[in-house]
Amino acid sequence: MPTVLISLGSNLGDSRQLLQAAVSGIAQLGQVQAQSALYRTKPVGFTAQPDFLNAALQLDTQLAPLELLHRLQALELAAGRQRLVHWGPRTLDLDMIAYGNVVQNSPELSLPHPRACERAFVLVPLNEIAPNFMLTPKLSVSAACRALSAAALAEVVKIGRIGN
Repeated sequence: MPTVLISLGSNLGDSRQLLQAAVSGIAQLGQVQAQSALYRTKPVGFTAQPDFLNAALQLDTQLAPLELLHRLQALELAAGRQRLVHWGPRTLDLDMIAYGNVVQNSPELSLPHPRACERAFVLVPLNEIAPNFMLTPKLSVSAACRALSAAALAEVVKIGRIGN
């Protein structure tokens, strides 16, 4: 089964509970191999919004990439996700960062995620659970994390576990 890295985020509603429900929903899609701690992070892009809670999961699944994407999007919709503002506030955001070594670039899904290597809120939780995962043939999660600025890393603060 391919290993899939998923980034989770929320900054509307009861974010901790929404993320906990998302983890339970994702567990129905395969076998969760690892789950990061929970992090408080600053918003990126549209910054006039509350801070996010972020985490990451490593999932083994038999679902094909597009099927998994559609199932993740269904979990977002069930959590009340509305896509009103690009990079805006959301009840739940589930991003497939990588699906094994699949490279795909289509209007619906790009793998690995095209901006993952620029985002501390993605890399720091991933580094906790999959530091040796190769995001590109020459760049591991840990190397991408080390390339982030100190300022970017300072905006990602570990605050506990999703379930606590």
